[in-house]
Amino acid sequence: MNASQTSILATLSDELADAVETAGRSTVTVNARRRMPASGIVWTNDGTIITASHVVERDDDITIGLPDGREVPARLLGRENGADIALLAVDAPHLEAAPRSLHEARVGNLALAIGRPGPDGTQASFGAISTVGGSWRTPRGATVDGYIRADVAMLPGFSGGPLVDGAGAVIGLNSSTLGRGGGLTLPHRAIDQIAEDILAYGHVRRAYLGIGTQQVMLPASQAEALGLEDPHALLIVQVEHESPAERDGLLLGDILAAVAGVPTPTVEALQDQLPGLRTGQPLELRVLRGGQPATISVTPADR
Repeated sequence: MNASQTSILATLSDELADAVETAGRSTVTVNARRRMPASGIVWTNDGTIITASHVVERDDDITIGLPDGREVPARLLGRENGADIALLAVDAPHLEAAPRSLHEARVGNLALAIGRPGPDGTQASFGAISTVGGSWRTPRGATVDGYIRADVAMLPGFSGGPLVDGAGAVIGLNSSTLGRGGGLTLPHRAIDQIAEDILAYGHVRRAYLGIGTQQVMLPASQAEALGLEDPHALLIVQVEHESPAERDGLLLGDILAAVAGVPTPTVEALQDQLPGLRTGQPLELRVLRGGQPATISVTPADR
């Protein structure tokens, strides 16, 4: 190895150590379960902490170990178990919110998993991003805007801590249990969406129609009348009492073909669409009623 190569490696090594130091200033210890502590991220300067929901096993008697060595009590603001996110709050001055990465994660980017699972300081593991995915439905039923996999070691206590880029800025939050077959990272933009709902309402708002459906295949003429390329749609087999669907006039036997212009050929397609709809805002449902196309305006409620 020549001197130039040695210099490049030494420079990279120092830059990674600097990134760990930067991220460590916003990575905390979360004491909220019986066994070893986990990690969390200072999300706002005024004391909001983001961590993984599965490491918060109790709703009270929670403490946070800060980077400067202080241990302070925390209160649970809310959680979204489906996305493995919990929000905590502490009253402590001189907190430093984690910087967010300004770059879109790309396969091949180098990344660091950061944890602070105890009083011994920051820990880190190093690897490359192997997968960057779009919107998906978690095994726990939540629809989340994106996911990232990196071949970093999820060491004990790393859940709830950040995955960071080469500058120490947060790419997302690490969960050792959310992904099938290994750890997964939720991008910081998806976390912001969840956090905004929890801070405003105490939970994540989900659009609720109040219907039960099953897939049916339409005759070609009816699919054509509805402008559908896929002839499948959803037969409404249940309308819940006092639900938005009942209130706004959906009926048993209606066949739901599209919501807000987006076809609903499967139950899963409807389920994936609902989290992106705004509660309290009317939307158009395209249905077949008595064999004739119709448009029904329904205003989803907050489940």
